[in-house]
Amino acid sequence: MALLGRVREKLIAVLNVPNPSRSYDASRHCVCFWGYDNSREITFMVDDAMLRNLQPGLGTDERSVLGAFDEFREKVLEIANKQYVAGPQNRYSIS
Repeated sequence: MALLGRVREKLIAVLNVPNPSRSYDASRHCVCFWGYDNSREITFMVDDAMLRNLQPGLGTDERSVLGAFDEFREKVLEIANKQYVAGPQNRYSIS
């Protein structure tokens, strides 16, 4: 799904996240996941500090951070959909 329709002559972009894959980037302290707008791949990086806001006391190891992401996945996807705007940008940071 890429475009739903027109609202006041603006195209509405729809982000599709069909794959539950995610990875932890220890050097950036974030969880990365990917969504698609038509054939364009969009990268999202979720700062581990943001996940700590959702789950106080979250550990700093990869397993803990990925577990928190999985637990709050729907909330993170909701935030990603609100941030995403169709256009040339293909990387978003959620913090």
